[in-house]
Amino acid sequence: MTEDPKKKIYFASDFHLGAPNYEASLIREKKIVEWLDSIKDTAQEIYLVGDIFDFWFEYKRAIPRGFVRLQGKIAELSDSGIPIHFFTGNHDMWIFDYIPKELGVTLHRDNIEREFFGKKYLIGHGDGLGPGDKGYKMLKKIFNNRFCQWCFARLHPNFGIWLASKSSQKSRGKNGHSDEKYHGDENEWLVVYCKEVLEKDFFSGFIFGHRHLPLEVKVGEGSNYYNLGEWINYNTYLVIDKDGVEMKEWK
Repeated sequence: MTEDPKKKIYFASDFHLGAPNYEASLIREKKIVEWLDSIKDTAQEIYLVGDIFDFWFEYKRAIPRGFVRLQGKIAELSDSGIPIHFFTGNHDMWIFDYIPKELGVTLHRDNIEREFFGKKYLIGHGDGLGPGDKGYKMLKKIFNNRFCQWCFARLHPNFGIWLASKSSQKSRGKNGHSDEKYHGDENEWLVVYCKEVLEKDFFSGFIFGHRHLPLEVKVGEGSNYYNLGEWINYNTYLVIDKDGVEMKEWK
């Protein structure tokens, strides 16, 4: 796609809709819809980079209740001609064909490369990248296994969605929003990953979610790693236009 110098590319991730409860999630969902509405006239493309839902599983004839405001707004923007890219994260990796079919988005399960205004970027949710976290990497393989997905789909939706939601809450409480401290380049797995990639290929920017901490870290000469943060505490998003890259906060 040829960039329009008057337009912008927007990135956000980790809305975790559904957490920690219905009331708080609904307030956050309305805020996200307001943000999407505010950027529709300037957006050339929108990238929603994973963990949009705190849990999601598509049965053949059932999906989790709620989030209709966000889904309606995404469908509206997509129908208006704005390309929307939707990434699966570690909390909503069980998105299958409903979201892309009904909302008109392009679904991504892995990192993708894109060029904006003459610069190359690597974009992905960020889970399971870099060293460490071997337990999750093994768990991710299990969750992505077709037979395991088939087995889970045999559970009644009332029980299956309840069970997985409880597991998602436990995982988030253990690994997610409480870790708001930067641990240094050598201890940040995504920073290590970016530097390893740069040894083989050059990117002006690496754009990830998952970490939940808004970050802009220099990982090489002329190359930065950006973490999009999350919308429970920070309400942050990234903008790329002809003038460069900027992290912003929606107020």
